[in-house]
Amino acid sequence: MIVLVQENQVYCCSAENKFQPELPTLVFIHGAQNDHSVWDVQSHRLAQHGYNILAVDLPGHGRSTGSALTSVEAMAQWLLALFDAVGISKACLAGHSMGSLIALETARIAPERVTKLALLGNAYPMKVADVLLSTAHENEPAAIDMVTGWSHYKTAETEVNSQENTRRLMQRMSEINPDHLLYTDLSACNNYARGEAAAEVINKHHCPALFVMAQQDRMTPAKASAKLRAAIPHARVVEIVECGHALMAEQPDAVLNALVDFLK
Repeated sequence: MIVLVQENQVYCCSAENKFQPELPTLVFIHGAQNDHSVWDVQSHRLAQHGYNILAVDLPGHGRSTGSALTSVEAMAQWLLALFDAVGISKACLAGHSMGSLIALETARIAPERVTKLALLGNAYPMKVADVLLSTAHENEPAAIDMVTGWSHYKTAETEVNSQENTRRLMQRMSEINPDHLLYTDLSACNNYARGEAAAEVINKHHCPALFVMAQQDRMTPAKASAKLRAAIPHARVVEIVECGHALMAEQPDAVLNALVDFLK
């Protein structure tokens, strides 16, 4: 599905389902230097559970045109504009890494439009190492190699393909948008500072929330979301073992099961 948002084309993968306004909607939001494809397993399987599926490409990513947005706040406003363009009043949000911050901020500014909130690979604050930020700005291919290595847990031969898929996806995003895309995304994560305010709104509106964490995540380790989890005491927490930051690829079935249980 392609829609027009803020004068740019936006691609949303609907998992081959025809959009039905009467059904609840589940929106998947990818992380830095990624696109909708990171959610392929989960989006196609959850389409069988009675949801409209929208796995989005953020501006400047994947098949969506326009420049990459420079702040999480701007991305959340963009997401709400996408809601309006598609014709949905509210949705369940599932975001990974940077996408989890976008989902969080959307719940802060428009709680009436968020029915449930699933945060995967979350950290708050999501501070990015200085060496990664500087490398992303000065040598993006090297930064992609760094992120690829840090995002995966296993080193066995079975994981080589998963790591290479991550690298190729990020390289493809660089080809599509060569204007410091990774640095722009990482800076947006690094600068986001409204998590506490979002937690207050989520608690006030009793929005169901889920944290899905990877046991071996070196990008956003479990301790990095501890304060946010404590600030949302009603949130469910699922920890996936033998898994790194690329949890949707490394443990797709475990992630799917966590989401299915949460959405019931």
